[in-house]
Amino acid sequence: MASHILAIDQGTTSSRAILFDSHQHVVAVAQEEFQQHFPRSGWVEHEPEDIWNSTLAVCQAAIAKAGLGPRDIAGIGITNQRETTVVWDRASGRAIHRAIVWQDRRTAEICAGLRDAGHEPMVSAKTGLILDPYFSGTKIAWILDHVSGARDLAAKGRLAFGTVDSWLLWRLTGGAAHATDATNASRTLLYDIHRGDWDDELLNLIRVPRSLLPEVRDSAADFGATLSDFFGAPIRILGIAGDQQAAVVGQACFKPGMIKSTYGTGCFALLNTGRRAVVSKNRLLTTVAYQLEGKRTYALEGAIFIAGAAVQWLRDGLKIIANAAESGVLAEAADLNQQVYLVPAFVGLGAPYWDAEARGALFGLTRSTGPAEIARAALEAVCFQTHDLLEAMRADWPEAQSASSVLRVDGGMVASDWTMQCLADTLNAPVDRPRILETTALGAAYLAGMQAGIYPGLDELARNWHLERRFLPAMDEKMRRQKLAGWADAVGRTLTKR
Repeated sequence: MASHILAIDQGTTSSRAILFDSHQHVVAVAQEEFQQHFPRSGWVEHEPEDIWNSTLAVCQAAIAKAGLGPRDIAGIGITNQRETTVVWDRASGRAIHRAIVWQDRRTAEICAGLRDAGHEPMVSAKTGLILDPYFSGTKIAWILDHVSGARDLAAKGRLAFGTVDSWLLWRLTGGAAHATDATNASRTLLYDIHRGDWDDELLNLIRVPRSLLPEVRDSAADFGATLSDFFGAPIRILGIAGDQQAAVVGQACFKPGMIKSTYGTGCFALLNTGRRAVVSKNRLLTTVAYQLEGKRTYALEGAIFIAGAAVQWLRDGLKIIANAAESGVLAEAADLNQQVYLVPAFVGLGAPYWDAEARGALFGLTRSTGPAEIARAALEAVCFQTHDLLEAMRADWPEAQSASSVLRVDGGMVASDWTMQCLADTLNAPVDRPRILETTALGAAYLAGMQAGIYPGLDELARNWHLERRFLPAMDEKMRRQKLAGWADAVGRTLTKR
């Protein structure tokens, strides 16, 4: 009897496949990085074939490592970098342009024009989002406008759009399935999160033909089966969720008031608000946390564009560390008398500032500033930005003040004890690190496993969440406030919209 779940975790810098057994334990992992493309300042692209080839390779490698066959796998769950946009030809299955990555800022002028024309209140009311190049809708319009003949092909129904989950689903099923789930659809600027459907007014405004769009399904649903060629026999695809929503599921944040924050390339904090779509007054996003059996659970979200990417910059750009693990060690050796601040606006600033034109800056440099102080500033910047998000969440949803003040964390950066202690100190709140750090992949596995009938429901999954370590705040309050004031001053100096 099939008793394993294969989770595909297709991220911004790498593709991973993780096999879980019937007890939700990790059996095998495979990972492969792929190339990033930066054709201009603020532009970020991926080759869609790199996404597909690396994903297929890691799936095959994980299955081989585990010594399993396709009939041992009850289903596949997909979680993906959100908002990254692929447009492809339905007949050939080939993309007509490189994927435009969620970090990309090329459509900032389009968004500004729509804002200036007074459209943002309507867009926000329907989508829970703001007009920002972060989201998929204006990326689709840009591709249609800049690839020769694309608008004509789209009008004839010959093109398809998808976020990365849809692109992988199309390729895995040999073009039999063009679908997505409600969490990914809610990140496009084209989807009414209250009605649960694509919206014609939004489509007309952003100039995206409905014929491009995938069918929207529950996060746990039957999305079709893979071709036999890939794994030796078909495997059902039974769960899809955007990476941050998958982490909500993997962290078992099923009760309103629970908060999780994922630290990968970027950082994303989500506050479960239950069946109520809370409208933000502090430029946070209202999004679908997950959808099961046609019922949507909502969340408030704060998005930080640069988190782990700052550590990559230390490694690949400045070359002051050889690997990510060295960043915490180096930061711990920094001179505490120096107050160096990094505002990592390499591709603009996300919530709650939303300044697409801002660019990164270092403040407080002296002749004594060295690699240790810069590394510390890069890690502290992640903690300061998380503080800003949580303060905005509490202001938007007063119930969060009385709800759990514990932050559940996951992602590659949380392996650093130094960074997690810094986070607890900055927030003045407990930070909980789970035993399984791969909660994004775990969430995708949970969704597929529930649909396959081999995993239990949400209540039982919540009881399976286990704490590895709790970090408690230990910083002097005066020092904490001084640091936060210095951070606020640095951000204020960086913003182009003051």
